[in-house]
Amino acid sequence: MKTVHRLRMSYADAHYGGNLVDGARIMALFGDVATELLIRNDGDEGLFRAYETVEFLAPVHAGDFLEVEGEIIHCGNTSRKIAFSCWKVIKPRPDINDSAADFLAEKELVSRAVGTCVVLKEKMRCRN
Repeated sequence: MKTVHRLRMSYADAHYGGNLVDGARIMALFGDVATELLIRNDGDEGLFRAYETVEFLAPVHAGDFLEVEGEIIHCGNTSRKIAFSCWKVIKPRPDINDSAADFLAEKELVSRAVGTCVVLKEKMRCRN
């Protein structure tokens, strides 16, 4: 099972100089994707247990549009291993003017991770 969220990073998301978005914001987006996958798979939001790996591969700035993907790659009795990726698909072009932006011909991988979530058996309502 796979899902994709697309959203724009706002200036409120910027945490550092140069309107740089911190990695914690990307991790929160991975959590949102995991929640949707667990609801679709088990009928419950579940709980995030741990990350196996997390990589931040390119900067994210306010104004960037991101696609955040998640896919359940393994189902245990109560655990769900999920692979995440975050791609930049649109970036602002302030060098042209204050509202210019480019849709990227090739999306840019900015982060990826693998994590495990758990859904308690007594809270499971469905299993696809």
